[in-house]
Amino acid sequence: MDGSASFEEAMKRLEEIVRELENGDIEIEKALLIFEEGTKLSRLCAKKLSRIERRVEILTRGREGEENLELFRDLDSEQG
Repeated sequence: MDGSASFEEAMKRLEEIVRELENGDIEIEKALLIFEEGTKLSRLCAKKLSRIERRVEILTRGREGEENLELFRDLDSEQG
């Protein structure tokens, strides 16, 4: 899977990798290869989430550039 994979595709593959590694019935060489793949996918997902977060911040700024993130802060406080 390459960098053009969607977030959902990458997460699905990560879940498969975790199941495969947790099974424990895998050769060490293959385990290392899929662990490396999982690491790359994890980084890909982190980058995609970071981009999404930046887009949300841009979309929620006011006309003067002030932050209007009250909605998100309220949701956080309700869960805590």
